[in-house]
Amino acid sequence: MKLREIVKIVNGKLYGNGDIEIIGPMDIDRAQEGHITYLMPPIKKGLVCNASAVIVSKPIDIEIAQIVVKNPKAAFALLLEYFYPKRHPFSGISKRSEIAEDAIIGKGVCIAPFSVISKGVSIGERTVIYPGVFIGEGVRIGQDCVIYSNVCIMEKCHIGHRVIIHAGAVIGADGFGFVFEEGRHRKIPQIGNVEIGDDVEIGANCTIDRATFGSTVIGSGVKIDNLVQIGHNVTIGDNSIIVAQVGIGGSSKIGEGVILAGQAGVSDHTEIDSGTIIGAQSGVTGRLRKNIYIGTPGRPYKTVIRAYETFPELPELKKRLERLEGFVNIGVKQVKDLKGS
Repeated sequence: MKLREIVKIVNGKLYGNGDIEIIGPMDIDRAQEGHITYLMPPIKKGLVCNASAVIVSKPIDIEIAQIVVKNPKAAFALLLEYFYPKRHPFSGISKRSEIAEDAIIGKGVCIAPFSVISKGVSIGERTVIYPGVFIGEGVRIGQDCVIYSNVCIMEKCHIGHRVIIHAGAVIGADGFGFVFEEGRHRKIPQIGNVEIGDDVEIGANCTIDRATFGSTVIGSGVKIDNLVQIGHNVTIGDNSIIVAQVGIGGSSKIGEGVILAGQAGVSDHTEIDSGTIIGAQSGVTGRLRKNIYIGTPGRPYKTVIRAYETFPELPELKKRLERLEGFVNIGVKQVKDLKGS
């Protein structure tokens, strides 16, 4: 493909020879002649780049062709989709799948072998169901979704459009609700569901519990990494990012555009303002105003960093306090001796 054609795809501005032949996108460390790569600021002086072209946010001093766009990383992602389109290994509806008679299956839906589609299910157009998927009664799935192998979507859950659910995820398992009575834990029936918005991606082996009443809600544009646990009646606002191994306790309310870094823990009934960032392995609870929080219990980033900066000085501060304590003790003794005389 000619470089000038790529310029049209990413809607950029060309600096250099538009007749260069591009064989595909590649990261900068592996890029060779024929590749196109991207650079994000800050860009180091003396940069060595072996690619034939580079995508940047503004022209740079380098002797290769450049395409200038607002967001180079987003443009590069678009090229990856263009050069390497996702192709599913099957088409149509397999006779080895089990589909209820009253299920509504949209045009262009693909259902692989050994999948189970229960009563009252609705699946939107062009959605792809991989082998071994279980879809419970009354589930609604939108258009252009991809449900990978061994996913379980339990009864009454609703999935929006263009949702991707990776292998082994469980949507709508019972919430962890029990009451202690007469010496044992009695299960509280979980009669709600899970509502997932449009353009959501859910990683492998994630679990999103159904609500006790009402819905556990995952907003549109939310991206959830692998191995995440989301408890019952949780609400996650649009476009939030939930990184691997995060655990969110029941009835928590997460605002829009929140980032929960890896292994962060959110206690039940926690409320987090939109735009907040929770650092990796942090534990938070209560009401969190918009800020960056780290540590357990989570504290504002700047406060914790100031505390960390004093840690190396603690041994010397201890010595100084001990010396001061010695001086004070001497002074007290002298005062007592004077009174005694």
